Amino acid sequence: MNGQKRADIRPGLEVDIVLKQDQSSGKLTRGFVKDLLTKSPSHPHGIKVRLTNGQVGRVKHVVSN
Repeated sequence: MNGQKRADIRPGLEVDIVLKQDQSSGKLTRGFVKDLLTKSPSHPHGIKVRLTNGQVGRVKHVVSN
């Protein structure tokens, strides 16, 4: 899954996200979803989430379901 549909993302999933400061380089950060921050059903750049460690970014890849 590519992380563009809100229905595919839920708390506890392991995901790769791009942090705001890493958008130009495309560096991915792996972690577990704590909160979903995007309210719309989908987003072309990925659903924005907060990880359990507090980092915020857009989901680029779902590692586990």
